[in-house]
Amino acid sequence: MHTFFLTITGLLVSLSLQAQLSMNKGLPATPKRPVTDTYFGKKITDNYRWLEDMSQPEVKDWFKAQGDYTNAMLAQIPGRDKLIQTFVDYDKRLPIRYGEIKKRGNTYFYRKTLPNENVGKLYSRDGKNGPEKLLFDPTASGLGKTYAMTAFTPSPDGKLLVIGLQEGGAELSTLRTMDVATKTFRPESITAVFGGGIDWLPDNSGFLYTPQNSNDPKDPKGNLDTKARLHKLGTDPASDPELWSRAKNPDMGIRPDQYPIMFFSTDYTQVYGFLSSVDRRIDAWMASPADLTKSTINWKRVAAPSDSINDFYKIGNRLYLLSVKNAPNGQILETDANDPNPAKATVLLPESQRNITRTIATKDFLFVTLSDGINEKIRQYDPRTKQWADVPIPGTGTTGIDPYDAPHSNEVFAYIMSWNNPGTAYDFDPATRKLAVSAFDVQPNYPGVADLVVEELEIPGHDGVMIPLSLVYRKGLKRDGSAVCFMTGYGAYGISATPYFSRRILALLNQGVIIAETHPRGGSEKGQKWYRAGFQTTKPNTWKDFISSGEYLVKHKYTSPQHLIGEGTSAGGILIGRAITERPDLFAAAISNVSCSNALRMEESPNGPVNAPEFGTVKDSVQCMALYEMDAFNHVKEGTNYPAVMCIGGMNDPRVIAWQPGKFAAALQNASTSGKPVVLQVNYDNGHFTEDKAVTFRNFANMYAFALWQAGHPDYQPAKALVKK
Repeated sequence: MHTFFLTITGLLVSLSLQAQLSMNKGLPATPKRPVTDTYFGKKITDNYRWLEDMSQPEVKDWFKAQGDYTNAMLAQIPGRDKLIQTFVDYDKRLPIRYGEIKKRGNTYFYRKTLPNENVGKLYSRDGKNGPEKLLFDPTASGLGKTYAMTAFTPSPDGKLLVIGLQEGGAELSTLRTMDVATKTFRPESITAVFGGGIDWLPDNSGFLYTPQNSNDPKDPKGNLDTKARLHKLGTDPASDPELWSRAKNPDMGIRPDQYPIMFFSTDYTQVYGFLSSVDRRIDAWMASPADLTKSTINWKRVAAPSDSINDFYKIGNRLYLLSVKNAPNGQILETDANDPNPAKATVLLPESQRNITRTIATKDFLFVTLSDGINEKIRQYDPRTKQWADVPIPGTGTTGIDPYDAPHSNEVFAYIMSWNNPGTAYDFDPATRKLAVSAFDVQPNYPGVADLVVEELEIPGHDGVMIPLSLVYRKGLKRDGSAVCFMTGYGAYGISATPYFSRRILALLNQGVIIAETHPRGGSEKGQKWYRAGFQTTKPNTWKDFISSGEYLVKHKYTSPQHLIGEGTSAGGILIGRAITERPDLFAAAISNVSCSNALRMEESPNGPVNAPEFGTVKDSVQCMALYEMDAFNHVKEGTNYPAVMCIGGMNDPRVIAWQPGKFAAALQNASTSGKPVVLQVNYDNGHFTEDKAVTFRNFANMYAFALWQAGHPDYQPAKALVKK
């Protein structure tokens, strides 16, 4: 308990000292050094190209000065420290948090986090209610560094574990193999693996994995031309054979941006290969496990991108495919697992008004999640009886099914949550269709939950299309435009904003803030058509839907432009960046979090080329102009009254390099004439995200406090002006 509070206290003292030392320096100046490029006849001048070379001392100093100034400002905002304390208090109300429960034999492995712990530890039990054993504590390394587990994977016999170990909030992990009985690690380690991403051999002798080429998130070749490999326990990882790659298989048309991922079917009779990318349509292959010992694998096609298959699972000798071909809401197909042919597959579950969002399988059952755009339900299919049935999870919201041990069992962990309900975890037996509250369910006691109101609306978009909008607020809201509203959105990769419960968001709700979750085109709330309507050349619909949502909230007096906060994270940086450059008058404040802000230059960043299938490439004239249109940095105009903006960049971020939000902040700082602050928060102990609660609480408290200050929330108003002219 004391360790966590000392961490928070030390953090606050440090930031207060920075406030005294750094605010007097004023906002760091950013010189313009124009570089002009010509894209298919269009000349574009970039004044801050020099910030992209993050190896230069001048650039490092600029980021540090920006971060110091921002930290100093934030430390003087009343309510920021109290907000951190609220996060801590709410976290304590969930006495135990369980995650990633995996069963092997009768042993359950799981991550458990207590309120006084910043990161989770790895435990096991023999049986759901057996005595608990601590297997691994990532904080007890004794090396003076901050570690966390990205993932863990037990071997089929449960005697070994592969653990992904991350350092300093980075997402790239080092894989270590643990002997469960002795709790000791084997000597070999494998670096630069994204999360866990491994699949054990059925005889427990090793595992399949695909590493990055470098541990450096700034390496431009770090995630191009990656190679699927096989590690045999007791051997040197440097000699791990290359199984599948563009270099080894030049005839397969593998692109540099595709990750060759290999894994076994649940019954271990086949090995599958995914050429993974941001394209939701899978590029999948299959082979015999016996081929893993041969010099060349004899690959056979399962599905090409043109087949428009988003997922598949094998049960017995049948393969079940989630197809969106000529069925934008999705349909389930069935084909021969040994000779799959999507074009001739049988339609097992036809397309309906509900959108199929996920599929999952256990040993004998297929589960399909269907959504009405917001709320979900799950159906199960038994191939032996050829019968469909509803999974009887009570309530509405986001539902989920996670198998405990898919190859050997039908036992599943099921859950449901909503905007105003933390939810319940269940154990479900599909054979008997019996649902029981799980031994891993923990019910919190959060304040104010009973007073939350949820409104599910559809509002007109800029072109007349009806846009879903989810609102959460406390009872007794006065619709007079005086409430602060926190409006967030994403709209990319076909990811839908399904209902979730957040303790951090609850802290805002209990301070009278309205939460508006937008559902812009680019997600999949209304199926494949909704996704494609916010994709590449149609991407403007994403931020225009966000703007329409804000306009609706103002028109109907939920809030006003003086009190409206907009937020976008990662690919949502396109949404928030273009929303404030197109309608700066609509927002009091904006949060551009680890954001794609300079789309035209994304391909020059390490993770840019792999995202070209989603956003487009500068090599194509049409897609290039679409990238320019979605580029917030290039739409910043001098002499404009921009809202207050906080940009956030992570120095260990392998997904969005820090110069993307950094350049956007620089352009806004030099262009805005509103007098409102534009700041850059620089995280040196974080990547895109981090499990570390102390870091997470600080980051979100900084974002929220800054925005609530600028949106006029009375609890966040400093006694004197903080902005240096």
